[in-house]
Amino acid sequence: MDLRIRPAHPDEAADLTELVLRSKGHWGYDAEFLARCRSELTLTPADVATRRVAVAERDGRAVGLVVLGGAPPEVELDMLFVDPPAIGTGAGRVLFDHAVAVARAAGARTLWIDADPGAEPFYRHVGAVPAGTSVSPSTGRTLPRLRYEL
Repeated sequence: MDLRIRPAHPDEAADLTELVLRSKGHWGYDAEFLARCRSELTLTPADVATRRVAVAERDGRAVGLVVLGGAPPEVELDMLFVDPPAIGTGAGRVLFDHAVAVARAAGARTLWIDADPGAEPFYRHVGAVPAGTSVSPSTGRTLPRLRYEL
């Protein structure tokens, strides 16, 4: 798997947003639900310029992204999305490992994850543990909250 992790560029914010929405749609959500999530899942050029956004690229094409938020000692995994054709290829694990490395390098001790219910098994597989629930700001759904000790 020839996967490269690189910083995102502000001019690709719209394409990355579409990747995020395709990935979210992988879990079977309908168009109405995805429309309600759009604002929460949109990356603007300013977001990309100011937030910790990394892209997984294969053969020159973005196949996933990860966004970290917050500040040490506790950081948030704000986004981790893989384009549906790349799900199951290891891209998600590489992005997660990248996020862990960046968080550790920043001095963080804990990585918090508000997971889509469909993605919770992935996060548990990589070592995150249940730590309660959170509420989605865009849909009001209860989401699993997980903790990964760094």
